[in-house]
Amino acid sequence: MNLKTESLFQFSSLTILLLLLAFYGGTYLLSLLIKKDKETTSGFMVASHGVGFGMGAASMTATWIWAASFYAAATSGYKYGVSGPIHYGFWGALMILFIYPFGMRFRELAPNGHTLGELIHARHGSSSQLILAISNIMGSLISLMVNFTAAGALVSVLSPLSFQTGVIIAGVGVLSYTLTSGFRASVFTDFAQLVALMAIGVIIIPAVLFSMGGPAVMVSGLSNLTFEQQDFFSSEAFFQQGAPYFVAVLAYAIGNQTITQRLFAIDKTKIKATFITATVGYAGIVIGLGMIGLMALTIGIEPLDGNMNNLIPQMVSTYLHPVFIALFFILVIGSLSSTADSDLSALSTIMMADVYGKNLAKGRVKPKTMMLVGRGTMIVATAAGLIFASFKLDILVMLVFVGALWGAIVFPVIASVFWNRVTNVAFTSAVIVGLLLFCVARFELIPINGFTALFFEILASVGAAVVIGLMVFGFLGRKIGMAAAAITLVLMLIFATGFLRQYMVLLASLTAYGASTIVCVIVSLMGDEHFDFDLIKQRVGDYDRKPPVQPLAKS
Repeated sequence: MNLKTESLFQFSSLTILLLLLAFYGGTYLLSLLIKKDKETTSGFMVASHGVGFGMGAASMTATWIWAASFYAAATSGYKYGVSGPIHYGFWGALMILFIYPFGMRFRELAPNGHTLGELIHARHGSSSQLILAISNIMGSLISLMVNFTAAGALVSVLSPLSFQTGVIIAGVGVLSYTLTSGFRASVFTDFAQLVALMAIGVIIIPAVLFSMGGPAVMVSGLSNLTFEQQDFFSSEAFFQQGAPYFVAVLAYAIGNQTITQRLFAIDKTKIKATFITATVGYAGIVIGLGMIGLMALTIGIEPLDGNMNNLIPQMVSTYLHPVFIALFFILVIGSLSSTADSDLSALSTIMMADVYGKNLAKGRVKPKTMMLVGRGTMIVATAAGLIFASFKLDILVMLVFVGALWGAIVFPVIASVFWNRVTNVAFTSAVIVGLLLFCVARFELIPINGFTALFFEILASVGAAVVIGLMVFGFLGRKIGMAAAAITLVLMLIFATGFLRQYMVLLASLTAYGASTIVCVIVSLMGDEHFDFDLIKQRVGDYDRKPPVQPLAKS
């Protein structure tokens, strides 16, 4: 991965090392302020369920903005024009808001919970829980890879240092402060990182705009755009970027432990305000970053070496003073670090609660051993992330599989916490069928045409109805949610059949939702389970105070 180029401004090796030392050294010192002599497992995993509004909103926003957000938002603005930044930033923000009503249900059922896997284990047993655990482990490791890779690439672009050097410094830096206090350190440092993100973003984005000539130059350049790029309601932008991303981040919101971990950590009375604030904060920052890509498009900038990821460094390097470039460097390092430390905290919590607490300890949890499992997981995960990043693996295929797995679990998870008829067999089979059919459609393992294409479009239509229905249900209740789903299904069957096959990414993603929903409902109705939700509260407890009560009976 040779990212060196004479066309971009570069700092000296010493300057970059000092910037990294200042950032990670300062972050480590901040984490020492909250370090406790005797850390509890609850404090290490979810900050003892007591994170307040300010810290919670900052942590959610900083975690949701990762290194890829910078480059993907700018790429969306460059490729799709005026609507591009909206299609990336708005849908991502909406998904933060979407998870809040379901998060309230998670907390109601398991007030002392640490992971969604614990709740599902109490509801269904080990097999369903392990599906969640495996998907989260894969997703968090891939996220670590992406963020460490971004750090290496940035260091390589802006200095003579090698890609591997940047990867190692980022990995060691993030591990150093997260290892001390786990999730509490992640939340505490997220607050400082978000302040930096907002302050630097407010400075850099307008600075680029005015350095290239101001709004007048940008407006005059709109005439150089294609009709679709000029159209704020571009159908091309919606079907190629907006809709697939909307479906993907919905799955991320339900399936990813970094999000649900914050749901269990935030003071229950502050969840609504926290998530609304994070929604607005994320949208403002990411849409602003996407505008840099739109600026580049309007003035005719060509991405260096044809690589879209060079757009933001290229614009910053071309139009700004070295001081602003240094601020930009800290901005990206802060964003990737806030997500990487969240991934480490999520991985350690999964191993502590889902793997050790619910499967290995078998009701005889030792808090000291659990803490060793958590910290050991962080060290191993960091090493794995560094190794995989150095291998320069193609992570796209892995992301596709994880995204599909999360898409296939959305309905089974939500149905499991509201509908007492869902069985363990229904949950497991729904996820497996949804994932298999997704792979068939996404990779076109069989020819997708004629009757086969129609079959997948019908499944995708059900998937679209599920997505809209669940969103409306979360905010407006069951009856209105089911009405919205029915209307969406009818409209999709009328307009999407014969059309959706042109957009295979969207078709495959919606297929995962639709197939898993159909299987989950049918298999559940075939059984006779009527689960008592009060049992979840009894089965999910605090590991520091008492061992978990009554093991789950085999069904």
